[in-house]
Amino acid sequence: MADSPSLSVILPMELISQFLALEHSDQVLGKEPIVPFAILLVVILVVPILFERLRLPGLMGLIASGIVLGSHGWNLLQTQSPIMNLLSDIGLVYLMFVAGLEVDIAQFRRTKNRSLGFACFTFVVPVVVGTAIGRIFGFDWNAAILIGSLFASYTLLAYPIISRLGVVNNLAVTVTMGATIFTDISLLVVLAICVAIHTDKLSFWQVITLLNSLIIYSLVVLVGFDWLGKEFFRRSGDDEGNQFLFVLLTVFLAAVGAQLIGLEKIVGVFLAGLAVNEAVGEGPVKEKVVFVGNVLFIPIFFVNLGLLIDVPTFLKSISTLELTLFIVVGLFTSKLIAAVLTKLVYRYNWQEMLTMWSLSVPQVGVTLAATLVGYRAGLLNLAVLNITIFLMLFTSVLGPLITSKVAVGLTRIPEKAQKSTTPPPQNQEKRNTPLTIVVPVYNPQTQQYLIEMAALLARQANGRIVPLAIATAFSHMDAPQLSASVQRSEQLLAKATAQSRVLGVEVEPLLRIDDAFAQGISRAAREQKANLIIMGWGKRTGLRARLFGNVIDNVLWASHCPVAVTRLMESPKKFQRILVPVENLMAPSLQPVEFAQMLAEANQAQVTVLNVCERRTSSSKIASRRSQLSLLVSTLTLPNPPEIQIIAHESVAQAILQAARLYDLVVLPFIRNRTSPGGLAISDVTTELARQLTCSIIMLGEPQRTQTAVLQTGETTTAPMSEGII
Repeated sequence: MADSPSLSVILPMELISQFLALEHSDQVLGKEPIVPFAILLVVILVVPILFERLRLPGLMGLIASGIVLGSHGWNLLQTQSPIMNLLSDIGLVYLMFVAGLEVDIAQFRRTKNRSLGFACFTFVVPVVVGTAIGRIFGFDWNAAILIGSLFASYTLLAYPIISRLGVVNNLAVTVTMGATIFTDISLLVVLAICVAIHTDKLSFWQVITLLNSLIIYSLVVLVGFDWLGKEFFRRSGDDEGNQFLFVLLTVFLAAVGAQLIGLEKIVGVFLAGLAVNEAVGEGPVKEKVVFVGNVLFIPIFFVNLGLLIDVPTFLKSISTLELTLFIVVGLFTSKLIAAVLTKLVYRYNWQEMLTMWSLSVPQVGVTLAATLVGYRAGLLNLAVLNITIFLMLFTSVLGPLITSKVAVGLTRIPEKAQKSTTPPPQNQEKRNTPLTIVVPVYNPQTQQYLIEMAALLARQANGRIVPLAIATAFSHMDAPQLSASVQRSEQLLAKATAQSRVLGVEVEPLLRIDDAFAQGISRAAREQKANLIIMGWGKRTGLRARLFGNVIDNVLWASHCPVAVTRLMESPKKFQRILVPVENLMAPSLQPVEFAQMLAEANQAQVTVLNVCERRTSSSKIASRRSQLSLLVSTLTLPNPPEIQIIAHESVAQAILQAARLYDLVVLPFIRNRTSPGGLAISDVTTELARQLTCSIIMLGEPQRTQTAVLQTGETTTAPMSEGII
């Protein structure tokens, strides 16, 4: 009984302390600026992965997260927060800079006249239609013209699809791709003028002065930054760190310069992206710049867009729904009219016209950025911003879907492109030149079959095998961990050397100390002037591989030569029947066929080249496809031509799976386009085949400069190979 008073005092004190702790936690969550940043990191790390698992765009997940976490949802993130404003502005700037950085300047120069023609049609017609819609719904002339100009810009979301179909060199496609530079710049000019008129109440002569300032500023950025970039990159050598900082400096200098003369900063950063485009090129610096934007800042920008959306108000407003309908119909109609006019002027066929229309429909990067700037300036209201976000989601799904259907029949390829896709007459001589094959060795369980396959190919071409072992570098070269890694690598190399000599091929083992496996493999292959890299299938899956990719992903992306990723169920010496599916007959990649034929000659095996067409294809068209495929294969001048097989089936994957039951090995080509940090674009049908095939598989990835064919039409997944295949 003596303890009762003390207990009665202790329990309330504990409750008070817990309450104070909770109150302190609420204060931290409410005032500490690091908390919103931590929430954003969790969102951009997890949400896109979950949405892609559901076969939905990761971008949609980021915007949905903003809706849920914003003031109209759980109220965990505030648009007025200083850190949100800062990170969102950086994301906006980064988005526009990357848009300019990824413009293909060389391709634009080749088709600049026709691109300018299509750009005029696809800009003027949507501006007229959009302005009319804006005036109908009560917007003033300034806002209505800006709404119309938002229709004009477009994003080439369907590029991976047309690349897989092998029609990138089609003149109508290249013209559409080149026109983006005109439409983007035109939209930004209209945006700068409309915002300046709205905020500063400019007179006619002040607008003329602003235009003159814009012209002078553009010349300074495009000429000056271009020269500075080339000089800096030439003098800095291989210092990627300073080059990366220089690129970031140009971004923010251009943004500050634009604001000093009264322009929106996104105009300056887009021009800066165009200016340093050629200086940066396709090297590691560009990959780092794009990686930082795609991983961090640009996703935060889209989350912030979601914070601005008021879904209940959007759905309840009848006028908003009517405006949405008019804008969607107006966009599709105006783009179609522009494509028809281009067809009439340049005499494209209907297939090309529909492809140009579908490519010019998606509204993502520049359109969203311009809409947000117009909203922040008070020129556009929240309803227009919400409609634009809906338009982005709708067109980004429907546009590529239409492209995948209408671009399949494209047949007009420029004469130069046709010549470039035809193997040279001395192809047979190339087959007799010495072959260097790099075989990374790491897993003793798969090493034997990898060496056997390399030996079979090397013997056919009087080549050599370079077994490669990578020891992970440490800051101190005398570190015990490094010594253990080197010792293990030497043991693997000794075993690989012994196996190669037994098989009777020349072998040159190579031990390399490098910071990472993937970079070590691709660099060593380049130094050895390798013709082929043969790797075993990676087993690492899960969240880490999904986010950052694995060694196979990175080697496939960086290597200068073809990479054969193998899953061998038996010794390559036992392969007697080899199947090579080829979907695209317009500009097919024949390297998988040649690879399979070399392997078949070593085993006295038979190669079958398979093409799957629609079930309703007539017998005459099937015969035509067989003749076309036979003609293409004959250009390889193979000593033992492969068998040609055409199957009519409603499902490409199921047709190949049924045919593969009779074969020991299936060789699958695939595209090597980077679609997200750490991920490669792999078609759905390739993913399905790799999961269901029970025989041995080889995935052959060609260098980016020569990739022209894939297995499947339609949309791609962005999963790394460790997730999309295994």
